[in-house]
Amino acid sequence: MYEYKYVSVESTGVMVPEFKGQRELIDRCAADGWRFAGWVPVRLTTASGGALKVIDLIFEREV
Repeated sequence: MYEYKYVSVESTGVMVPEFKGQRELIDRCAADGWRFAGWVPVRLTTASGGALKVIDLIFEREV
């Protein structure tokens, strides 16, 4: 059995998505026993054909 943790990360880019701090966030969660499992889009912009604005990073660990 696993438990999951979702952390939202917002893009700082306007026309092209630019995410900052995600590597440090993944490292911090890994140090706390979480394994990075993937990501999902949460919100798209209406500009630039629907560029990513917010994503959720997904972490898991055994319980």
